[in-house]
Amino acid sequence: MLIGVPKEVKVHEYRVGLTPASVRELVANGHKVIVETHAGNAIGLTDDHYRAAGASILPDASEVFASAEMIVKVKEPQAAEIAMLRDGQILFTYLHLAPDPDQTQGLLRSGAVGIAYETVTDARGGLPLLAPMSEVAGRMSIQAGAHCLEIEQGGRGMLLGGVPGVPAAKVVVIGGGVVGANAARMAMGLEAHVTVIDKSLPRLAELDQQFGAKLNTIFSTLDSIEEYVLGADLVIGAVLLLGAAAPKLITAEMVKRMKPGSVIVDVAIDQGGCAETSHATTHAHPTYKVGGVVHYCVANMPGAVARTSTFALNNATLPFTLQLANKGYRRALLDNPHLKAGLNVHKGVLTYGAVAEAQGLSWSGADTLLSA
Repeated sequence: MLIGVPKEVKVHEYRVGLTPASVRELVANGHKVIVETHAGNAIGLTDDHYRAAGASILPDASEVFASAEMIVKVKEPQAAEIAMLRDGQILFTYLHLAPDPDQTQGLLRSGAVGIAYETVTDARGGLPLLAPMSEVAGRMSIQAGAHCLEIEQGGRGMLLGGVPGVPAAKVVVIGGGVVGANAARMAMGLEAHVTVIDKSLPRLAELDQQFGAKLNTIFSTLDSIEEYVLGADLVIGAVLLLGAAAPKLITAEMVKRMKPGSVIVDVAIDQGGCAETSHATTHAHPTYKVGGVVHYCVANMPGAVARTSTFALNNATLPFTLQLANKGYRRALLDNPHLKAGLNVHKGVLTYGAVAEAQGLSWSGADTLLSA
């Protein structure tokens, strides 16, 4: 198979779909890889590194898209990239379609086969291609939140861990999954007072066993979310519904009543955000204020640590990329139900129910389309 890797074009996005090591694995399996020039330059992966791994370097994205049978990216395709997709071409990347009807319609019109990293599953019910970026985003959320609490960033002027004789900040993490657990770990490491809120008692029990008395675990109800959000100095939105839009658990009314200078870091913004007052921002302009509350809602947080993120992501995606290339997408999806769960769009047909529900669209099951 001929696999193409374009340079990412989303604002301040420096990750790359394949590392040279991943290219070498694909080439060793008999495939050809074409990479847009300078695709990995920002993180120290030069064209020479890719050539040494067996890739060919092309001068621009249009040639990569025109030639490749499968495009491997990191972020969702931007409008200019969607315009270059063609009927039957495989797109393997993060899509996050539920809150993005424009992208959904663009992919449907393209006729491409869109396989989303974030909805690929594993035998334990996890999301193996979302997990590494969730780990990065969870850890970064505390760094970002601590920075936003500084006076010059519009915050309350608090040091997250306090100092002897001065209280530490109260950090509330809504959602106890991969993002939430990593955020809690970082916040506790900085000696903040940390509460995790989740609706799963088994998950709260796991976190309690993992972190012990340092972590406060609270069952999620409307009352508990309101109580803890209003008392927080930093709130981390870490809620995920598989392939669907994030629930709006932090209401605009709650935000009005939060402490002036408190901070919301909405990691769920890729799926629309879990605060009613959240809207996507960029690394260039990461924050804004609503009612005195600082909102950090960068939609590609791991892009700020692009080298770490690229290698972590490739560790997870490479086995699936190899399956798609070695077997062809149809056989790979039929043979692996976990990879099949990643199919969101197939040649003009929406194939993911949660996206269809979020956007009021019709859809068809993957099995029916793949077996036709």
